Amino acid sequence: MTIELGDRIPSVTLKAMGADGIEDVNTDSLFKGKRVALFALPGAFTPTCSAQHLPGFVRNADALRAKGIDEIVCLSVNDAFVMDAWGKAHDAGDKVMMVADGNAQFTLALGFELDASGAGMGTRSRRYSMIVDDGEVKVLNAEAAGAFEVSSAEHLLSQL
Repeated sequence: MTIELGDRIPSVTLKAMGADGIEDVNTDSLFKGKRVALFALPGAFTPTCSAQHLPGFVRNADALRAKGIDEIVCLSVNDAFVMDAWGKAHDAGDKVMMVADGNAQFTLALGFELDASGAGMGTRSRRYSMIVDDGEVKVLNAEAAGAFEVSSAEHLLSQL
């Protein structure tokens, strides 16, 4: 089943790089009492993800926060080391939190898995963006396979 507007975000433990190494990021804590812009993509360092998707959110972080977003989260089915290196390569800094869904638990729970085994990438996430308000999905923009039309930071900004 695919997550829909009004649904609650599933409780899953993800990973992110912290000051002392890899840290657990529980989705219950991540979304509790906050308005979060979450976007997911097939893979760090891949063409569209690196050229457009992540840079758009880094570039528009201040505008999103001005519209009431407390946290901007980038999620991919990669490990925390890769997500950290990718964030550094794009100057995500404190603008975008880089989160790893290494085992695709969150992605599978949302119903947004993408079979990229034909390209040697295994299970990945479909491309999407959403606004999550205190754990509830308020805005959801899921892309068709191979598309980058509705999940951009600019499109999400237009919905706030």
